Amino acid sequence: MRYLKIFLVTVLIFVRTAARADEGMWLPLLLSKLNEKQMKSLGMKISAKDIYSINSGSLKDAIVSFGGFCTGEIISNKGLVLTNHHCGFDAVQNHSTLEHNYIRDGFWAKNYSEELKNPTLFATFIVRIEDVSTLALSGVTTNMSESERQSTIDKNINLIRTNAKKEKYQDSFVRGFFENNQYYLFVTETYKDVRLVGAPPSSIGNFGKDTDNWMWPRHTGDFSMFRIYAGKDNKPAEYSPENVPYVPKKSLSISLDGVAENDFTMVFGFPGRTMEYLYSAAVEQIMTVNDPAKIAIRDKALNVIDGFMRKDEQIKIQYAAKYASIQNSYKKWQGEVMGLTSTNAVGKKRTYEAEFQKRVDANPQWKEQYGSLLRHLDDAYSALKPHGYARDYYTEIVSRIELFTIASQMNSLVAAYEKEGEKGYKTRLDQVKNILSGIYEEYNAAVDQKLFETLMAMYIKDQEARYVSPLLKEFLNDAEDFNKLAVKIFDATNLDDAGATMKWLDKPAAEAVVDIKKQLVVQLQQDLLKTYQAQVQGKLNEIQSSINKLQRTYMQAQMDVFKEKTFYPDANSTLRVTYGNVKGYNPRDGVQYGFYTYLDGVMEKYKPGDYEFDVPEKLRSLYNAKDFGQYGSNGKMPVCFIARNHTTGGNSGSPALDAYGNLIGLNFDRVWEGTMSDINYDPSICRNIMVDIRYVLFIVDKFAGASHLVKEMKLVHPKKK
Repeated sequence: MRYLKIFLVTVLIFVRTAARADEGMWLPLLLSKLNEKQMKSLGMKISAKDIYSINSGSLKDAIVSFGGFCTGEIISNKGLVLTNHHCGFDAVQNHSTLEHNYIRDGFWAKNYSEELKNPTLFATFIVRIEDVSTLALSGVTTNMSESERQSTIDKNINLIRTNAKKEKYQDSFVRGFFENNQYYLFVTETYKDVRLVGAPPSSIGNFGKDTDNWMWPRHTGDFSMFRIYAGKDNKPAEYSPENVPYVPKKSLSISLDGVAENDFTMVFGFPGRTMEYLYSAAVEQIMTVNDPAKIAIRDKALNVIDGFMRKDEQIKIQYAAKYASIQNSYKKWQGEVMGLTSTNAVGKKRTYEAEFQKRVDANPQWKEQYGSLLRHLDDAYSALKPHGYARDYYTEIVSRIELFTIASQMNSLVAAYEKEGEKGYKTRLDQVKNILSGIYEEYNAAVDQKLFETLMAMYIKDQEARYVSPLLKEFLNDAEDFNKLAVKIFDATNLDDAGATMKWLDKPAAEAVVDIKKQLVVQLQQDLLKTYQAQVQGKLNEIQSSINKLQRTYMQAQMDVFKEKTFYPDANSTLRVTYGNVKGYNPRDGVQYGFYTYLDGVMEKYKPGDYEFDVPEKLRSLYNAKDFGQYGSNGKMPVCFIARNHTTGGNSGSPALDAYGNLIGLNFDRVWEGTMSDINYDPSICRNIMVDIRYVLFIVDKFAGASHLVKEMKLVHPKKK
């Protein structure tokens, strides 16, 4: 009992303090109000205005949302952008062929004319951020339904965007924060001419691949380089050979001094999604139901794809990006379950909730307003549990089988024809052809057929019968087993053949629609969807709507009840700052990890010819000669380091900055034990992983011979001041 009391007192001390120094994803415009003092106490030497200003060039003007899925930073006054290798991988893959395999060999443009265009890639700057909560919530009342509330807010947001002060070439969006209790306007500038400048071979940029993904110690040179081009007026412009390198308001200086333990670090970027304020039952379901279900499905899918990739170089190129994407979340969820379990996340949530309820019950106003809130949340999550499992099974399995994606596109043509006749069909046809072209470029029917056979077995065997497509059961009864079922479905269609499908789509609309409806896979895709919509989606949406309202109320309630705590908003792909200190960690009993890795570790992991751990001959030669140039430190070549910065997906490619705002590294991952930081940040094991900027420069300069790029950059020695 004595130890229990000590534990509870410790928890309450945490509750009664502001957010920890190493936790939080903070809005940059609020740093001066909420964080600057604390940041300076940790060692920061610049001001909040140096980080975010709308009147003069600041660090925010060197940060871009890279393609909408990663972060990038400007590192020269000629628009040179640095991001992760895995963020630029799709571009590298799209330019790769068997003759010019840039995935395997790397790519480096010697001049502007050799830089490669990427039609769908863009870079977005944040011009300014404004609190528009009052305007966005105008007319919203507590007795509104969720749809009525959202409709009112949407109308307000349209008005806000219409009236927002911006240039003709700028855009804007409004995003909700704190479960849509607050709203902020973001004015943006988007550049659509972004060209590939350079990327190391995957044996450097993705060294360790699947084995080392989400792991520490790490030895991956996870970077690539692009360049933003603008019109001759330096404004955003569509791709043109006449465009010129963009001249930024701010580019990052690069420190060659490295980091020491406890050094201040700051990560600036666009984190995707976190859920730090969830109710305990939600965390428990993620840990025991949803993550395990998705892990099991992806395990089967990865085994199928890996088997083909190891035997066929063309399939390896086609499926490299897809495999990496599937594997990334698969391993992340495994670490998430482990971290939530080892840190007793659910138990801590329940202790926090008990204190919340105690305070609510002691305050008559709060008791009337929030007294039954936790009970209602508990009931809602109990109702959600089976439907959430069925949702994950449907979405994970159907999305992994690309023939279903193709069938879905064909069904969209049927729907367009039945709604608007030949006119509607032709309008939709161009969109479908474009989508299918992208799919077929990276598609192999044999791989997809094996995925169908493997995953359809899970779909039927691992969930309740009411959630399973009746037509699939009928097909299986006729075929007798899943192998024969897969053969039957794939033999009965030409949709797994790009040439045949595109030729088919040139038929007259009426004839094509009749043929589409006859396809067994089209019929099956429709029945899978109808079953999901009837048995899962409707009820799920109803429950989720209730949860959204309860969670929004709970978020506001926490902010009302724990006035002494400084809350930060969950990540939602908007510009944020996180900060902390360089620090090793102790993941489990008897294991202590340092905060740095070196090129020595790359050589220790080296396995000649291995898919994950091969090392280029030139890199081995540079290592043996200790030819590190100005980038080495005490006779060694630093590679990666870790710190207590609160990051998540979307922070890939984010700059790691020192106390002066100089670039010291490139964020690319988190440690496996701490991937649960999206739900439960714990400073004991949550660490972000960064490639040391000196390793980046060493690879560019000494390995790739692209010293002309280094000459664009401003290199500094802040620790020698």
